[in-house]
Amino acid sequence: MSRTVNIIGAGPGGLACAMLLASAGVRVRVLERLPTPGGRTSTIEAPGGYRFDLGPTFFLYPRVLEDIFTACGRDLRSEVDLVRLDPQYRLVFGSGGEILATPDVARMEAEVSRLSPRDAGSFTRFMTANREKFARFAPFLEQPFQSWFDLATPDLVRLMPLLKPWRSLDVELGSFFSDERVRLAFTFQSKYLGMSPFRCPSLFSILSFLEYEHGVFHPIGGCGAVSAAMARIATDMGVEIRYAEPVESLEFEGRRIRAVRTARDTYAADATVVNADFARTMTRLVPDRLRRRWSDRRIASKRFSCSTFMLYLGVEGRDDIPHHTIYLSENYRENLADIEQRHVLGTDPSMYVQNACITDPSLAPAGHSTLYLLAPVTHRHPNVDWRREAPGFREMVLDQAERVGIRDLRSRIRYEKMITPDDWQDDYEIYRGATFNLSHDLGQMLHRRPHNRFEDLERVYLVGGGTHPGSGLPVIYSSARITTDLLLDDLGLDRAASRPRRAPRPGLADAAV
Repeated sequence: MSRTVNIIGAGPGGLACAMLLASAGVRVRVLERLPTPGGRTSTIEAPGGYRFDLGPTFFLYPRVLEDIFTACGRDLRSEVDLVRLDPQYRLVFGSGGEILATPDVARMEAEVSRLSPRDAGSFTRFMTANREKFARFAPFLEQPFQSWFDLATPDLVRLMPLLKPWRSLDVELGSFFSDERVRLAFTFQSKYLGMSPFRCPSLFSILSFLEYEHGVFHPIGGCGAVSAAMARIATDMGVEIRYAEPVESLEFEGRRIRAVRTARDTYAADATVVNADFARTMTRLVPDRLRRRWSDRRIASKRFSCSTFMLYLGVEGRDDIPHHTIYLSENYRENLADIEQRHVLGTDPSMYVQNACITDPSLAPAGHSTLYLLAPVTHRHPNVDWRREAPGFREMVLDQAERVGIRDLRSRIRYEKMITPDDWQDDYEIYRGATFNLSHDLGQMLHRRPHNRFEDLERVYLVGGGTHPGSGLPVIYSSARITTDLLLDDLGLDRAASRPRRAPRPGLADAAV
């Protein structure tokens, strides 16, 4: 008799788990609250023919997902059209100057030297150092960390002088680049984790390395198209995906979930995978008395990432700016302190703009385009009343768009959708609206993050940004591989069925080879 697994949430991690489990012969049922797959990695289908990614727009390091597709007998690049971007993005510094980031080493060295002649040659030195760091640390991102014993391995101990976990990311980049603006060009990626580079551990310098070494991609149709392809393949493999069917409660036998309940039915299973937001799911669906380590009080005491203020704009005309543009506040440190410490809204917010139609015209009707504007802000906090502040902050964000070269924006808007931290919590079920989950500081990484085999309940597993290894699409896909292997081991099934069915392709551990 085949084993049955319930997956709560059809986000990227849940879909990857569903594919791998189905490949291993498991009967899989996915219960998704929204009417479409992908969770935050889904597509907004707007009136007038505009389409937007709801959340992630950078598609990085496809190799992890390629291996998952291969394990399921599919080819990612046959299912999804991936376009490598060059330039990868444009960085505009509020303090003056800009960089057109490119994976071409000679051109990137020229960009850095133009902004800061003292840093000539430093880009190549940075890449060489981080190539070794990534190659040696990547294997630890592919294995579970269930306790501190997993840290006490000779290999990991020997890595400490290279990883320098006691350093911040900004201090680490200071050993390569003297100009603060250039350092920001290689540390702003800590925002993918919802963290400041002045607090983020130095090992995350591998994030910017990955962009330059392996590329920044745009999937035609957006990152939501990747989720749609995964859902289609999972369904072809026999996975049952039930959309618009939120889980309302859980049935327990002791510390084990026996079944999940929705408004339509009750579904029993041998194991449960939670892909929904970790903190929101635990505090809403799991009685506090059943959670020893991750009680409501313990969760509330944890450090959570920033949130985001979003504008999705369908506009008349097309702007001649790169696919991705990042504006970095003139006083970046103060902007981050407003977000992470003071929990207030500043007057010069940093901002990200996606102008996707310059690469992918299919996202808007002829003669029109889509603009995606994101400003990092504090997660939900009593200091900010978004019902009062949202209109004024919207105007500020539109002003910032003008600063990066988008002209006459207000007069050209034909469609608009706004999302605030309140909306992320209330409409998208994200704890405190913290869009990047728990922060990724040293006290909340590896074994100190909620475990992939969840430690407080039996036959319950976690996948997604709230567990190990953390946030970001390639890392979430990696969490699906870790979680699937643990689950198959516990069910007494052969994990080989979830491995690539061909000669091994370089994975995270071999990426620099």
